[in-house]
Amino acid sequence: MNPFELKPAKVEDGLMDWKTLYPQPYDKNEADPYTKVRIILMTGTEFEANWFSHQFHRHCADNDLRRELALSRRVEQQQQKQLACLKPIDETQLETTIAYEQLAVDLTAILAQRDPDPYVVKTMDLALLEDFDHLYRYADLLEMEQGVHAERLVGRYTEIMPGRPTISEHRHPYDSVRRYCDFKTAAPITKLDVSIITAAEQQTMNYYMNLGAFYGSDRGRKLYQEIGMIEEQHVTQYGALIDPNCTWLESLLMHEYIECYLYYSCFEDEIDRRIKKLWEMNFEKEVAQLHAAAKLLQKYEKKSWQQVLPDGAFPELLNFSEQKEYVRRVLAQTATQTARREDFVEVDSLPDDAPFFRYQDTVNPNAREVPSHRVIRDAISELGQDYRFEESPSPIPALRSRKKDNTTLGRTKGEGK
Repeated sequence: MNPFELKPAKVEDGLMDWKTLYPQPYDKNEADPYTKVRIILMTGTEFEANWFSHQFHRHCADNDLRRELALSRRVEQQQQKQLACLKPIDETQLETTIAYEQLAVDLTAILAQRDPDPYVVKTMDLALLEDFDHLYRYADLLEMEQGVHAERLVGRYTEIMPGRPTISEHRHPYDSVRRYCDFKTAAPITKLDVSIITAAEQQTMNYYMNLGAFYGSDRGRKLYQEIGMIEEQHVTQYGALIDPNCTWLESLLMHEYIECYLYYSCFEDEIDRRIKKLWEMNFEKEVAQLHAAAKLLQKYEKKSWQQVLPDGAFPELLNFSEQKEYVRRVLAQTATQTARREDFVEVDSLPDDAPFFRYQDTVNPNAREVPSHRVIRDAISELGQDYRFEESPSPIPALRSRKKDNTTLGRTKGEGK
């Protein structure tokens, strides 16, 4: 599939009336977990497109160009709002959160396994174990406060057990900045992967940042607050991978191409016939916006789309499936790693005066008061043991206890696996 070879409609034809804008939500008890995951992914992708367009608008002096951006952006806004309303009213905030973390885990694992850039893979693997642990913490909160087993929500596609402990994930801001990819030489799929994961993590960050304070208990509000800070670290590191040397119009073309790619992937992967039609409809809208972006690139920068994307044909499509084996392998190999500036190292190799330890001393002076630890401590107290869904014991012996939460792995020197 090459979207540049398709005949596009007009961008303005993508505008919707109110009836079309408010689709029937999915049934939270019947929808496949990966249908929910795709909806969150595309809601976040549309938000990224909108936010990028607003930033472009604010840094552009040409009002004719700004009008073209405004038209596409209005269609993108409608697309985002339509997808967001697929979430049913009776799905609780915390139930939706489980889907957010399942997306983070399985999407990261899928992209890491297919990406040819070793540095990008290491970057993803670092965050993978952290989102994996977030899923576990939220699942225990869900069990305690709503009596809902998260394994049912994830369809048993994704295991729920400790990853790198959330308390160990807090790093100095300097250690979240990564080396960027050169988009002139990077593999096409790498350019897609770093942009996709940035938008997905940004959606999670925004969800926790905006809705965390609306949760119904102090314990939960504090957990959203803490994990939301880790998501900010993730967005910083992933956004750093994107080539900052691309022009605004080159970036616009990339955004539209990625949206085409993702909608087409969703269309091919979807099992719900009604939702599948929405993916097809939105793919057609994005094709129109992609062709419009290509014309703007030619008009204002005298560049063809081939100078940004030499081969417009889609690479391997994104298909969601179980990633348990990969997650376990990364957990076994890298649980005690952290970041030191642009690189990834074992905590034991850090000098005693490393910014990591200084930052830990600042934000986590008392491990018992750290919200992510308190949730598990409370779960053990209230339930008799923590809540998990694991098909076999953790590959890390230090994380196997159901009656004691580990707060030192990946955080304290000498605390091995």
